[in-house]
Amino acid sequence: MKALHFGGGNIGRGFIGKILAEAGYEVVFADINMTVIDRLNQDHGYTVHVVGEGVDQKETVKNVRGINSGDEAAVTAEISDATLVTTAVGPPVLEILAPLLARSLAARYRAGGAPLNIIACENMVRGSSFLKEKVLTAAGDDAALIDANTGFVDCAVDRIVPPVRGGDADPLAVTVEVFSEWIVDSTQFKGAVPAIAGMIATDKLMAFIERKLFTLNTGHTALAYFGQLAGKKTVGEAMQDDAVRQAAEAVMKESGAVLIRRYAFDPAAHRAYIDKILKRFANPYLHDDIDRVARQPLRKLGAQERFIKPLNGMLEYDLPHDATVRAIAATLHYHNPDDPQAVEMQYYRQAHGIAATLVKYSDFDNTAVVAKIEAAYQAL
Repeated sequence: MKALHFGGGNIGRGFIGKILAEAGYEVVFADINMTVIDRLNQDHGYTVHVVGEGVDQKETVKNVRGINSGDEAAVTAEISDATLVTTAVGPPVLEILAPLLARSLAARYRAGGAPLNIIACENMVRGSSFLKEKVLTAAGDDAALIDANTGFVDCAVDRIVPPVRGGDADPLAVTVEVFSEWIVDSTQFKGAVPAIAGMIATDKLMAFIERKLFTLNTGHTALAYFGQLAGKKTVGEAMQDDAVRQAAEAVMKESGAVLIRRYAFDPAAHRAYIDKILKRFANPYLHDDIDRVARQPLRKLGAQERFIKPLNGMLEYDLPHDATVRAIAATLHYHNPDDPQAVEMQYYRQAHGIAATLVKYSDFDNTAVVAKIEAAYQAL
């Protein structure tokens, strides 16, 4: 069995690639970082540092190699006989990747290749469905052939994998938390669902997607934006500040109320899930920079993302939303001259105001709630 995984970064190596290798797949990483690719081809393995409460161990991942994702012939050759394709490239890169996938998939099927499943393991809602749309658009006359033979399988992924801190000479070094969750939509596979330890199949994926989005993503990002306003540099520092932690926790409680109404989650069980997430944020072994979590604020203000989507649910069910309003206001305060989205957000807000910014980037125009966001922005 062979899995072609796009994205040789920390998430690819420390999470998805690790699970696939341990399930018996040869894992081929496709990336443009030739330092990583060359080292993978030299060592055919790497070490993952797993840390958490009572755990501090190094695990070796074997049977791996790499290719340059910019080499179309190499990518096409690997897809021709791959058993599975996965990605962890970041949502903006999926659209860039789509034309290459379209051409490679068409070549596979024209040559009589078997159906293939692709799982986009991205920090976004229904990333594989998004990728499918872009691939079929790029495929032209081959769209029907690709659609008939390719399973674009949506998933929910959850593991905190911070960047490796400076000073480590090994380009493959990666540190991850103990906890991980990879849940896939069992209804979208072409053929049988592969038996992979660490991958859970369900026919009710949206409940898991929104549980993770509304809890981990919402809470993590709220911590980052409130933390930056308080002068914190890492998520751990933000968690040690009672006011910041309580502000983020309040947002998670509000978004959790939506989940309880929408999916009939047990309130006590969901409260325990929130507590577990907060404990993960406070993991002293993980040094997670505020700016890593806060980057790309315009994407995070999207209509289907971690603040606006639960906020719309709060309004739908007539639930409290003051903490979420404050989190959105904190997001609008985010300044980072090294983040193009942060620069664009501040430019547009200053030129057009908060209401116009929320309409443009969040498709949100509830006048009463926008007024609350504007007041919260001024208060912060």
